[in-house]
Amino acid sequence: MAGAEHEVLVARDAMTVYSFLLDGANLPRWQAGVRSAGLSSGSAGTVGARYQVTLDGPRGWPVARDYEITQARPGAEIQFQVVAGPSLLRGGFYLSTESAGTRVRFALEAPTLGFWSFIRPAYRRQLRAAVGQLARLPGVIEERTTAD
Repeated sequence: MAGAEHEVLVARDAMTVYSFLLDGANLPRWQAGVRSAGLSSGSAGTVGARYQVTLDGPRGWPVARDYEITQARPGAEIQFQVVAGPSLLRGGFYLSTESAGTRVRFALEAPTLGFWSFIRPAYRRQLRAAVGQLARLPGVIEERTTAD
């Protein structure tokens, strides 16, 4: 498995952060390259819920990367599996309460590439860039909850 992770501290309580991350429609607010995201089946925020996500692809063409929530522990953890798209990633958000707010760790894993292992370094860079977008999350959530 190839993988990457990134952590940030959000100056908000764990349930506020959890609720924001659980709503797939919020992806375009903090992940560059996400054109749209919304619930496609199941009950929002529950295990089994599927979200349809459209990303910017090569040459500006849209690419689907739909995912399903596989585990949801309120205020603590959200795990998901990509079910449609160019790579079937698994990932999760892991939350812990600290005095200054909520620490969020975003981790992604991709299946090993076998025969195509020669592209592994580029693929790992893509995974690191994807989880690195978590750095935008504190500003988005803190601004949103101040304005509410």
